[in-house]
Amino acid sequence: MSTTARLAFTPGEPAGIGPDLAVRIAQRAQAAQLIAVADPDMLKARAELLGLPLTLETIDYAAPPRALPAGTLGIDPIRCAHPARPGVLDRDNARYVLDTLDRAVDLCRDGQCAGLVTGPVHKAVINDAGIVFSGHTGYLADRCASDAPVMMLATDDGALRVALASVHIPLAAVPAALTHESLTHTLRVTDHALRERFGIARPRLLVAGLNPHAGENGYLGREEIDVITPVLEAERARGLDLVGPLPADTLFTPHRLAGADAVVAMYHDQGLPVIKHLGFGRTVNISLGLPIVRTSVDHGTALELAGGDSVDYGSLQAAIDTALHMTAAGRTN
Repeated sequence: MSTTARLAFTPGEPAGIGPDLAVRIAQRAQAAQLIAVADPDMLKARAELLGLPLTLETIDYAAPPRALPAGTLGIDPIRCAHPARPGVLDRDNARYVLDTLDRAVDLCRDGQCAGLVTGPVHKAVINDAGIVFSGHTGYLADRCASDAPVMMLATDDGALRVALASVHIPLAAVPAALTHESLTHTLRVTDHALRERFGIARPRLLVAGLNPHAGENGYLGREEIDVITPVLEAERARGLDLVGPLPADTLFTPHRLAGADAVVAMYHDQGLPVIKHLGFGRTVNISLGLPIVRTSVDHGTALELAGGDSVDYGSLQAAIDTALHMTAAGRTN
């Protein structure tokens, strides 16, 4: 029986570095059978531009998955509306980007693929095309009819994982967004995912406070007293291993992180600068709480680099490896 996993890969914005990443990652033999849900002509054109060999293999989903040799990428063809030009956005191709995501989700939900790895998309050009789009995570949640997923970034070696209690909202809106219900949801989804998808029997979560010095007993803000501490106490009573609320300025020190499985930060720029400083280019974006495994690169479309020699595929490799780890852990739990 084959133990190779089949993973869907959506390169994302065709004018960005996603197609470059697809071509470059194909140059290495992978432990997974990696299938690009993409325009084959676009990938061939980008490979020619980069001067790299690329064989696209149509996948027989009825056959067991098998690892592909270096230079070969599986293909599930979806066509762009217009030929993609590196570095030049075309809003007529916005629907193509979402069509690739729709197809990839269907492959995962139907059991044809064990997980989804996504390349970077350009949110503005999708919205310019008249399509309301806030990002991969929200779109995938709607497509999967899932409750609000939790965004977590992790280094490729698992040394640091940071889950977010709020994501892409203005800083001024964060306090109101941190409710008993929302924080409880974040903690439960993170704990469950670490158990089910990472094989951690009893995850220990370090939970940041919102305010400097974790509110300093209310002198610097009451969110810790009114929301965060009551939620932590209630969830500890349910069996979760939670430490906090902790001052964010010392939470990420080595002695604090020792023995912890993840950090829960209250807002985007409280946690992500630390992990990106530690491992940018080797960091993976993971959606927790979806019915499918989904990982992604930790960077954007980098339009100015598309078609050039400066593209680093380290984050994509980490995303593939993490998706494989998550699917294997899911099979053993």
